[in-house]
Amino acid sequence: MTRLCYSAKLRAMRVLFASLLALLLSACDGGLWNNPYPSADEGKSIFYTAFDLRPKHLDPAQAYSEAEYEFLAQIYAPPLQYHYLKRPYQLVPLAAALMPKVRYLDKHHRPLPDTTPAGKIAFSIYEIHIKPGMRYQPHPAFTEYNHFTEHDLRDIHALSDFTRSGTRVVTAADYAYQIKRLVHPQLHTPISGVMSDYIVGLKEYAATLQQALKKNPDAFLDLSKYPLPGVQVVDDTTYRIEIIGKYPQFAYWLAMPFFAPMPPEAERFYAQPGMHERNLTLDWWPVGSGPYYLSENNPNQRMVLKRNPYYDSETYPTEGEAGDAAVGLLADAGKTLPLIDRIVFTLEKETIPYWNKFLQGYYDASGISSDSFDQAVRVNVGGDAAVTDAMQAQGIKLSTSVATSTMYTGFNWLDPTVGGSCASAPSPHPSDETPSHSTKPSTIDGKVAGYPEGRGGKRNDSSCDPERARKLRQAIAIAVDFEEFVSIFTNGRGIAAQSPIPPGIFGYRVGEAGINHYVYDWVDGAPKRKSIETARQLLAEAGYPNGVDAQTRQPLVINLDTTAGGVGDKSRLDWLRKQFAKINVQLVARSTDYNRFQDKIRKGDTQMFYFGWNADYPDPENFLFLLSAAQAKVSKGGENAANYSNPEYEQLFEQMKNMENSPARQAIIDRMLEILRHDSPWLWGYHPKNYVLQHSWLSNVKANVMANNKLKYWRVDAKRRDALRHDWNKPAHWPLWLGAAVLMLFVAWLWRVMRQREEVK
Repeated sequence: MTRLCYSAKLRAMRVLFASLLALLLSACDGGLWNNPYPSADEGKSIFYTAFDLRPKHLDPAQAYSEAEYEFLAQIYAPPLQYHYLKRPYQLVPLAAALMPKVRYLDKHHRPLPDTTPAGKIAFSIYEIHIKPGMRYQPHPAFTEYNHFTEHDLRDIHALSDFTRSGTRVVTAADYAYQIKRLVHPQLHTPISGVMSDYIVGLKEYAATLQQALKKNPDAFLDLSKYPLPGVQVVDDTTYRIEIIGKYPQFAYWLAMPFFAPMPPEAERFYAQPGMHERNLTLDWWPVGSGPYYLSENNPNQRMVLKRNPYYDSETYPTEGEAGDAAVGLLADAGKTLPLIDRIVFTLEKETIPYWNKFLQGYYDASGISSDSFDQAVRVNVGGDAAVTDAMQAQGIKLSTSVATSTMYTGFNWLDPTVGGSCASAPSPHPSDETPSHSTKPSTIDGKVAGYPEGRGGKRNDSSCDPERARKLRQAIAIAVDFEEFVSIFTNGRGIAAQSPIPPGIFGYRVGEAGINHYVYDWVDGAPKRKSIETARQLLAEAGYPNGVDAQTRQPLVINLDTTAGGVGDKSRLDWLRKQFAKINVQLVARSTDYNRFQDKIRKGDTQMFYFGWNADYPDPENFLFLLSAAQAKVSKGGENAANYSNPEYEQLFEQMKNMENSPARQAIIDRMLEILRHDSPWLWGYHPKNYVLQHSWLSNVKANVMANNKLKYWRVDAKRRDALRHDWNKPAHWPLWLGAAVLMLFVAWLWRVMRQREEVK
């Protein structure tokens, strides 16, 4: 019995030793212990990236945010797109065979010459010819799966659970169908209001659909049964859109997913009972004809795009800007797109793990957080940015671009203290506290807003003086140093704005001709902010010598509401208080929630607010309309949150908005900007800069802030990536061997002790 027990223990010791040896050998087999991806994916054409915010909408009629367009722009193929390489940004065909032809008509629908003034044009006809033979992604909607019951769907939870899928050719009718969906009564389409003002009959069409749905609310609303006068299908590859008046910016909308094709059978497929409960909807599983389709949708973990096997209608550009060929951006000229087979998006909510995975080679490109900026980028005395030596040693490259965005602080024009109108703004309740945040999905979130009342309460209307308020606004504009803000809070990733128009947009001027001379002087070939003494002099002329109201003898207090609550937000507010303190103006910040601020903006109760605007399209009208009286938030419900109004500016805006780019249009814009700079309805803020790092195995990367569909142009050298990943992530074996040696000595000692005890017995 004793010998049997001893033998069993000996066998156990041998098994333990063999297992330990096998573990050590497997640790040295060359594999990557920290690789988050399957080893079977090595050597494949896959682009790895991350996302931190799940897309709310993937239905092209409802989506309107950057987080959503990051996916939709790869899936859908609208008629037009932006040229990937050329600057300034230029529209080119995507699904269209050629650029749309535009014809102008009078009110009797008689043809007009192309040179007809915009005011005399009653209608514009856009005729669009799409490329023949384009096909949709593989999808079960193109099969016989169209008579399901909830019982049939009991084992279906994703598109991959369907055993069959099909495709069909894209037709002009599909593009017309999607335009009808812009006013679908069961969808929330952010551009329905704008398009209803331009597309002939669309407003009435919305009413027709609402009536149809009211009559039979449970039935599938087949838009094909309801004709839309302003959209006519000519044949399988041609359709026409009729626009009210002249609206040249409409071409930019044709580059957005709003105007991509939608097969009616996709809507019918997803309308079947039980689909919505399983997230089988267009918002979750889009149906497109673009270069990729969504094959995996797990927004709590990862999302995967795969190459559309039927996409063969597009090739890599054969020309670009001067210098593009020299840096290899034309090496793939003429090749069929896309150049990458799969795109894997992994959810990363924290910046540090994301950054570390990029450095390890597990993400192919990366933005730069403030925490990692000094590690990644060095800025020379001239302000030029380059990667650090450590990044350069890894072959990491940096690309930068100024965003077509403007971060600004607005003054409420209805406020008697800082505004330009003597119309009294509604008096808010003292406890009303609301944050600044834009309602437009593509805007940049604001964080600061204010009250129209000062410490002594709301000013009496009799003291309202537009000239006095203008000098106060100009004094504040000089005092708030946005060059310093950009340096401190964005690591220099931005440029101080001189007007609403950012670089890259027609109307923006460089050099001395483009500066705001009410805030800057031109010194030694560069703009220099005017002195604080100048700001204090303006403040005194406004009736606030040394920050004290000369009439009431009360200190000047400007209140701002804010949603800020984090450590970073507090430091920004502290900085802003110091800017106002430079001219002895007191700034009070009050925290509140987002919804209440929206209500105060709508009512005109704010005094100051902080907003941002991303361009919908690269045209000055898309920025200058933010200060149009016709867009006043209080009286019109528009996007002019400052409620700014100037008759001359309004007249010039109406003249400029529908003009083609020309010297005449530039001259009008110059005058409009002069009016804005004089009136100072905003602190012009800054235009952000985008910084992107890329590994050496990623090619064809060129910053393009207007094109969301750029991933199809990129190329990955998977072999080089695999080799560098293995080199950068070699495990340190010596701790294992040391631990193993110690463990083996312990096992040997334990075996010896056990043997001695057995011998004694």
